[in-house]
Amino acid sequence: MTGQAQDVAAAGGDFFIRFSDVWLAYNEELEQAGHFAVEAIDLKVRQGEFIAIVGPSGCGKSTFMKLATGLRPPSRGRVVIDGQPVTGPLKISGMAFQAPSLLPWRTTVDNVLLPLEIVEPYRSQFKRKRPEYVERARALLRKVGLAGYEDKFPWQLSGGMQQRASICRALIHEPKMLLLDEPFGALDAFTREELWCILRDLWTEQRFNVVLVTHDLRESVFLADTVYVMSRSPGRFVVQRQIELPRPRDLEITYTREFTDIVHELRGHIGAIRKTTEVAP
Repeated sequence: MTGQAQDVAAAGGDFFIRFSDVWLAYNEELEQAGHFAVEAIDLKVRQGEFIAIVGPSGCGKSTFMKLATGLRPPSRGRVVIDGQPVTGPLKISGMAFQAPSLLPWRTTVDNVLLPLEIVEPYRSQFKRKRPEYVERARALLRKVGLAGYEDKFPWQLSGGMQQRASICRALIHEPKMLLLDEPFGALDAFTREELWCILRDLWTEQRFNVVLVTHDLRESVFLADTVYVMSRSPGRFVVQRQIELPRPRDLEITYTREFTDIVHELRGHIGAIRKTTEVAP
């Protein structure tokens, strides 16, 4: 092994995501005053693992996402993803949020194509390979149940359809990591569960890493390999719960005693965090 390879192995080990004692304050004044948004984050995520992060509002879940995408450098500690220290925005990740944020003047397929117009190496080849990319986008849209809607505009789609298109946009450039920040939170329960199954199937087929931030404990238990519970601000991981339910998971599993016991256990952890905060001086 070369010296450079040894350095990479030492930095990332056998893990795709590694946070080593990561702290973040949003400016120097806050750091000097000891006011951190997240503190002492240690995390090791295996290649292809699906993790979920839950916790009370304001605990730092979205701050964690900014660190994972390279949008914010840590004040202390180190973030290593795919064997490389994170020093800026990652090109190997895709993101989807609670609001789909589709561009209203672009059709569904053109919205999905947007990352290929921006991210290298696709950007420099976009004009030449556009027919190939369009077919890739249409195939992805078919997988999520949007066949026949490729040439519709966002205002012609339901909220659930828009979120499906948003997930396709996040995956079109075949990222190694998908980051999801409350992607289904604004949807009705039936549509939300449909999208759980779509995400499950896409992940099962491609095995990219997934980091899901959610308030929905059922969602986290249904989808994830591991669920992390964050404390109130300054956020830190206080519980790591392996979800050993068999895969593939169908929605019927959400009605089983084994599933609901895990949900109630996680709810108990979050309730304890809230009570601790309420009685703190």
